[in-house]
Amino acid sequence: MNAEPRYCPQCATPLQALVAAEDGGDKTRLRCPACAWTHWNNPTPVLAAIVQCSDRGDRLLLARNAAWTNRMFALVTGFMEAGESPEEGVAREVHEETGLVVERTQLVGVHDFQRMNQLIVTYHVRAHGEILLSAELAEARLFEPAEVRCWRAGTGLALAQWLRSQGHEPRFLDEPARGQTGTA
Repeated sequence: MNAEPRYCPQCATPLQALVAAEDGGDKTRLRCPACAWTHWNNPTPVLAAIVQCSDRGDRLLLARNAAWTNRMFALVTGFMEAGESPEEGVAREVHEETGLVVERTQLVGVHDFQRMNQLIVTYHVRAHGEILLSAELAEARLFEPAEVRCWRAGTGLALAQWLRSQGHEPRFLDEPARGQTGTA
C-alpha cells in the first residue's frame, strides 16, 4: 500500500486530517494547516498485459514475481511512465520483463484494485521472441487459456473478462479445482 506522507513537502509542517470544501462537498484529507497543501492520495495507474505468444501456439505467458513466496503466476504488470501512452507503456513493460516484442495491443478493461490504491489498465498483448526474464520475475510459464485460474480482484477480474471474450468460462482460485494446476 502507498505510504501516506506525515509532513508537508512544501513547508515541513506535520499534516493533519482536515475537512475542506471541494467540488463534491466537504472532504477530509491530509492537509497542511500552515500552507494548505493537500495530499490527494489518488490511485496510481498500473498497466497489465495478458500476453499471448503468437510463436508459441497462442498460449498465455504468466509470470511469478521474484518477491512472491508462493507459486502463483500472474499477468505482467508495471507502472506507466510520464510521457508515454498506455499502449507504449504496456509494450515497454512486456519487453523489459520478458524480452518479448509486442506486435499488437488491445484494451481489455480498467479495474480498480483498492487494496493497493491502484487503477489497473489491462491490455491483451500479442508478442513474439525469446523469453528473457528480468530480475523482477522468478519464472514464467505458458498456459492454454482454459488452464488458467483467476483471482477475484484487479488483474484476475481483467483476465476473467478477456477469457469470456474468447469463449472460455473463467475459473477462479476459490473454486474447487477440476484436476488442473492453479494459476492466476
